[in-house]
Amino acid sequence: MMKFVATIEARMGSSRLPGKVLLPVLGRPLLQYLLERLRAVPSIDDIVLATTVAGADDALADFARAMQVRCFRGSEDDVMDRVIRAAESAGADVVVEITGDCPLIDPQIVEQVVRMFKAHHAEYVSNAHVRSYPIGMDVQVFPLDALRRSASMTGERLDREHVTLHMRSHPEWFPAVHLVAPPELHWPELGLTLDEAADFDLLSRVIERLYPHNPMFGCRDMVDLLRRAPELASLNTAVARKGDR
Repeated sequence: MMKFVATIEARMGSSRLPGKVLLPVLGRPLLQYLLERLRAVPSIDDIVLATTVAGADDALADFARAMQVRCFRGSEDDVMDRVIRAAESAGADVVVEITGDCPLIDPQIVEQVVRMFKAHHAEYVSNAHVRSYPIGMDVQVFPLDALRRSASMTGERLDREHVTLHMRSHPEWFPAVHLVAPPELHWPELGLTLDEAADFDLLSRVIERLYPHNPMFGCRDMVDLLRRAPELASLNTAVARKGDR
């Protein structure tokens, strides 16, 4: 039996929105919503918060203790190494890689990507490389051994910063399968992620509208809400997304 471990990459030192992952909505930090959602994914056996050794990230270590979730602290810049070591600390065979700026990720989408991995002989399965889902629903699944092998093949700064960039750039070495959104969820321009203050404004309003009635609201609920209320969807359209996620 393979052990599937979700790694959450998070740090407090965001240049565009410092401390973003612990910003509160309805009295709870955004990272708590993400943790709640990952705990609802049937195929995930364990979760580890992969943060850094920076002093500012003591707050994340405290959060992990309070939430009774594993925490690994590693390099600020070499995120690939941090994810590898975080996964190793939890005894992972397979990594379900999530970033802390996706607090409203849909548990059913995460489960679907994991099941695709189980059903195919692939070393990289994702719904994020071929963009179709809203940004913020991003899931990547790969064997820990594949990431170790990738790390041994590259020392490029961008590869080390973006964890799977090297694997995605070499499908001849790391066979890939990509999940594409069904028509009703196809909205790749929609930002349900947390980069800037405008994103926090949108996510806050989504949570305030949906969470009290259905704490585990999904991507379809968010898409339906924002198609009915385009004034909300437009709140963060001016945010410039960074290149590789």
